[in-house]
Amino acid sequence: MSAELLELKFRLYDGTDIGPSMYALTTTVSSLKENILSQWPKDKEYKPKTVNDLKLINAGKILENNKTLAESRVPAGEIPGGVVTMHVVVRPPNSGKNIEIFLVHRLFIKSAEHF
Repeated sequence: MSAELLELKFRLYDGTDIGPSMYALTTTVSSLKENILSQWPKDKEYKPKTVNDLKLINAGKILENNKTLAESRVPAGEIPGGVVTMHVVVRPPNSGKNIEIFLVHRLFIKSAEHF
């Protein structure tokens, strides 16, 4: 039996996307973050250095690095042929909570503009 695949894209704080790409449900959140780091656009103001500088949010829930997509209850197959969008929050270097909150706020305003 082959592993079930899930199509994911990652929405950055300015409304741009990385992906979509296919991932197995056995893929860990940490592996997703490594893929995001390797595909991070060079022209972005904030560039994360490690997976710990990123948070992935799906359905309002921050995903844990050590869990798989299946364990994180990412909705596989609920939308036939659909792409699941995960939001990426970046912890800028030497940041305090205020900058991180600003980026999350900016992310959700940009996302709302797409509806």
